[in-house]
Amino acid sequence: MKNRKLMRFAVAACLVAGVQAAAFAAPKKSRNAAKTAPAKAPVTILAAAAASLEYSFAGELIPLFQAKYPYISVEGAYDSSGKLQTQIENGLEADVFMSAATKQMNTLADERLIDRESVKPLLENKIVLIKPAGSETGVTGFQDAAKAHIIALGDPASVPAGQYAKEAFTSLGVWEEVERKASFGTNVTEVLNWVAAGSADAGVVYATDAATTPKVEVIAEAPEGSLAQKVVYPVGIVASSAHPAEARLFVDFLASAEGLAVFERYGFSPNK
Repeated sequence: MKNRKLMRFAVAACLVAGVQAAAFAAPKKSRNAAKTAPAKAPVTILAAAAASLEYSFAGELIPLFQAKYPYISVEGAYDSSGKLQTQIENGLEADVFMSAATKQMNTLADERLIDRESVKPLLENKIVLIKPAGSETGVTGFQDAAKAHIIALGDPASVPAGQYAKEAFTSLGVWEEVERKASFGTNVTEVLNWVAAGSADAGVVYATDAATTPKVEVIAEAPEGSLAQKVVYPVGIVASSAHPAEARLFVDFLASAEGLAVFERYGFSPNK
């Protein structure tokens, strides 16, 4: 009898100890669980960007951003800002738009296709007159660009670099002469490639484009005062974006010190 009582006491003591152990263990488990955030679902956003941004976006900015936010993939669509504007107006499912001029961004904002409050006038660029590397030409600057046999320009109807070129030549009083010698490209990359290949003996591109290849040489920058405004690159979030939070993260990254440092390595300047 005495042995049975001792056994019952031992069993009861074990049960109590087990309950107490479970009580102490439970909070630890919940605390550890709270430290582990649930994995975020993969998201892909589309950045529609001016052709002159492709090198910096694809080369460094997108890989750096994706390393920081592994659940977000960024795809780039690069073309003239005017073409991208039209595509967004026609329903392109972009999340971010970065143009090479304020005109296209302002138009989309006026049409409520861009979240106006998200727009950042981020970068500044320069337009330059170029020639094929090592070539001989009588052209010394924008003022006498009409000496070229063929001058490559972005189409002023849709390409900001072409619009800036036309403005500079018009202010210098030589646009009509230049226009007669002009071959118009669909974006600034096409213009750069024509000059690099020697298909045109002069052309107007952004300074950042000219810096991407040793096949061209800069003759001159657009003269002081030939443009009414600076060459500014704004970035903003497309109003219909299916992923506005992720788009904002990308825009904020581009505007961060890390993002601006990358742009500067590619020849851009922060807009001040």
